[in-house]
Amino acid sequence: MNIPKHIAIIMDGNGRWANLQGKKRIYGHFIGSTIIDKIAKKAKELKIEYLTLYTFSTENWKRPQNEVNFLMKLLGIQVRKKSDFMMKENIKFNCIGDITKLPQKQQEAILNLQEKTKNNSDLTINFAINYGSYMEIIRACKNICMDFSLNKLNCDNIDENIFEQYLYTKDIPDVDLLIRTGGEKRISNFLLWQIAYAEIIFLDKYWPEFNEDDLEYCIKEFSERKRRFGGLDD
Repeated sequence: MNIPKHIAIIMDGNGRWANLQGKKRIYGHFIGSTIIDKIAKKAKELKIEYLTLYTFSTENWKRPQNEVNFLMKLLGIQVRKKSDFMMKENIKFNCIGDITKLPQKQQEAILNLQEKTKNNSDLTINFAINYGSYMEIIRACKNICMDFSLNKLNCDNIDENIFEQYLYTKDIPDVDLLIRTGGEKRISNFLLWQIAYAEIIFLDKYWPEFNEDDLEYCIKEFSERKRRFGGLDD
């Protein structure tokens, strides 16, 4: 198969899946968090280099406070638990988004795991936490303006490559394949710059149901598509 270098996943449907089981939404979030390890392991086996997971968006703060509190607690627990797994599997952990808005313990757990795994090389997992693409692009523009005011940039030299260096994903290749579970067919403010030419697959399966076979199915579908990047076939 033609293996994508960078896969991004919108892990949607945890709450709806839990409701179908007669459980509370937070149960779905817990089960959904346990799916990540086996998907990461499969991605590594398939020689995927980057896996970016939409973990908590800038809009998720609008959810009921008890759900937000649970998600923050679950985030801290899961980040700490994944340390041994990522070291064993030689996986590098990276976080994109504004983590300064998170509770202090969660910030420390994220920074510690990034430091601990920084030399791992088989797969890089990016957790998008308190991430929104609008925010990311505005942040990039502000930083470009600041560097211009300090005479670090010449406006005439700003191009796509320069702009990308101001994004959270600098030095990470653009997304080849975007997968969204849960049946919804929208992007939800996720990696808008980075998915400009990504292939997109929407699945009806909820995230807690997603498994290694589903990942392989998506990659097979990706392999059968022709990517023209605005051009024509040779």
